[in-house]
Amino acid sequence: MEHSENVLIIGSGVAGMEASLMLSKAGKKVTLVEKLSLIGGKTIKNEETYPNMDCSTCLVAPIQQEILQDGNITVLTSSQVTAVSGDAGDFSVKINKKAGYVDLVACLGCGMCYPVCPVEQINEWEENLINMKAIYVPCAGALPNVPVIDADKCLHLNGTDKECNKCVEACMFGAINLVGEDEQLDIDVGAILIATGYDMMDISILTDLGYGKYPGVYTAMEFERLFAANGPTEGNLVMRDGKTVPSSVAIIHCVGRSESHYCSSVCCMASSKHAHFLRHKLKDAKIYNIYSDICLPDKTYQKFYEDVKAHSSQFIYQSDRDKMKITEKNGKLKIEYLDSKEKSAFLDVDMVILANALKPAIGSDELGKVLGINHDKFGFVEAQPFNIGTVVTSKSGVFVAGCAEGPKDIQSSIIQSEAAVAEIMSLLNS
Repeated sequence: MEHSENVLIIGSGVAGMEASLMLSKAGKKVTLVEKLSLIGGKTIKNEETYPNMDCSTCLVAPIQQEILQDGNITVLTSSQVTAVSGDAGDFSVKINKKAGYVDLVACLGCGMCYPVCPVEQINEWEENLINMKAIYVPCAGALPNVPVIDADKCLHLNGTDKECNKCVEACMFGAINLVGEDEQLDIDVGAILIATGYDMMDISILTDLGYGKYPGVYTAMEFERLFAANGPTEGNLVMRDGKTVPSSVAIIHCVGRSESHYCSSVCCMASSKHAHFLRHKLKDAKIYNIYSDICLPDKTYQKFYEDVKAHSSQFIYQSDRDKMKITEKNGKLKIEYLDSKEKSAFLDVDMVILANALKPAIGSDELGKVLGINHDKFGFVEAQPFNIGTVVTSKSGVFVAGCAEGPKDIQSSIIQSEAAVAEIMSLLNS
C-alpha cells in the first residue's frame, strides 16, 4: 500500500511543535495548521514553567524559530481545517487560511502600523486585560512577528470608512495591502495528529466567587499574564487600576471541578507556582492557598510543593469548595469558607486568584465532526491508550496528543506527542 509522506498536525502548542520537528527529522513533510496568528500555544503565556522554574519563552522561542525555518514544515497560521475525506495513508484535506493583509516577507515587525490605527478592541490573547488595534500581534515576542488585520474590526475592510488606510501609509516597507481574500488550500496527507490543546473554564457562571463582579478577582491565566515580562504590565504585579500592589493574596484551588466532573491535574502545581511568583515579587505579602485536596502526579512536584508550603504560602484546608463565597467590603475581598471542622471561617485579602479547570479547546466539537471522530463525555478526544501513552482515535490514521486528549502538564504532552509520532511513522512506513 502506498502511503503519503505528508502529515497534517492541527495545533501548534508544545505537543504539535514537538511532533512537527520529530517528523521533519524523520524525513516527512509536515503541514502545521494553527487557528491563531502565532505558534507556541499557551506555554508562551507563562513566565516560567514548574518545577524548575525555567523561562517559558526562553525554552519555546528556539523551537518556534526552528519550526519556522524548517524546509519540511509548512506553517499555516490563522487557518482551520474545514473538510477531511479518505482513509489512513490517503487523506484529502481542505484548509481555509484567512487573509492577513500583511506580507510575511516584506514585513520587518517594526510596529509602526499599530499606533496610527484608530480602532481599539479587547485583546483576548492577553486575557482581556488590555486593548489592541485592528492590526496587531497578540503579544510581545509573538512568532511569526508579523501583524494581521482583523477584517471585522478594520474600518476600511468592514466598510465603515473605506478611506482609512493609515496603516498602509505608516508602513515604509509596503508590506500592507488592504486587498485580499481567504485562501482555500487542498492537501493530501497520510496521517493526521490532533494537538489542539485546551481552554480555561468560564468561571463567571460561578456567581458566588465574584469573578467579573469584583475587580480584585482573577483567573489563573490572567495572573500568568500579569506576572509575565511579555504581558500587558511587562511583569509589574499591579491590580486592574494599574497602580495598586496587593499586600495579601488568596489562591483558590479546584475552581470548577464540581462542574467539570474531573481533576485537571495541573492546577495544584500551577497554584504553587503562583505562590512562588508572589513571594518573589512581593516579599512582605500574605499569601494563602485554599485547597480541598492536593494532586501532585510527579515525584519532583512533591518537593516543589513542600518548598512552597514551607517558605512562600500558608495552605488552608476547606472542607467544601462549593460552599465558598466571596464578597467585597471597604475595598477588601472577604472569603467565607468551611474549615476542617465544617465551620464558617473568613479571610480578608486584596486579590483572589481562581485556579479554574481546563476544558477542551473551543471548536473541538466542530473539528470532531470534520474528522469523523468521537469525544468522551467531558468533551476531549476519545482515544485508545497504548502501553507507552500513545493514543489513537477511533478513526484509523488520526492520532491525538497533549491536552486535546485530556488535561496534562507540558512533560506529559511532549511524551505523548513523541509516542504518537512513533505510531505515525509505523503507519506510514509499513
